[in-house]
Amino acid sequence: MRSLTSMLLVAGLATVGAARADEAQLLQEARGIPAKMVPKLLEVLQEEIDKNGHAEAISVCREKAPEMAKNLSAQIGWQVRRVSLKNRNPKAVPDAWERATLEEFERRLAAGEKPTNIDKGEIVTENGQKFYRYMKALPTQDLCLNCHGTPERLAPKVAEKLKELYPDDKAVGYGLAEIRGAITAKKPL
Repeated sequence: MRSLTSMLLVAGLATVGAARADEAQLLQEARGIPAKMVPKLLEVLQEEIDKNGHAEAISVCREKAPEMAKNLSAQIGWQVRRVSLKNRNPKAVPDAWERATLEEFERRLAAGEKPTNIDKGEIVTENGQKFYRYMKALPTQDLCLNCHGTPERLAPKVAEKLKELYPDDKAVGYGLAEIRGAITAKKPL
């Protein structure tokens, strides 16, 4: 009887150990996702600003960023998108897990954590299905503040274009190194 109990205990511990290793591997994989999108997005954004100015560059975040996320999702098998508590695009509204995670990110930032280090990954169950969920904070950079900064910072053409495209815009008033939103990734298990 003792040997059966011992075998079950060892098997259980091995399963827990394997699950933790799998979760660590998923976290490592997920942490690579923002690096596949954010630098390219910033490059395309800067090119458009240099070519046509800030007001016209709004199209990069409006049209090209969701397209980049969709293409990346198809390539890597994760659902990738951008979300924010103060969204500009109605499609960037966070779900319940994303909202709670963004709120956690704000608390971590307020507690002094460096915004570029803020992320979270975990296994969750949604409607009976297990997923690995990951989010990486997107802190505002100086470049971002041309369209997401305080009203005083926005150029008149930018403010006009934002009002035209996003009458219910909430994504302004940010300062440098605040959390503008996050890259979120989800993978079925």
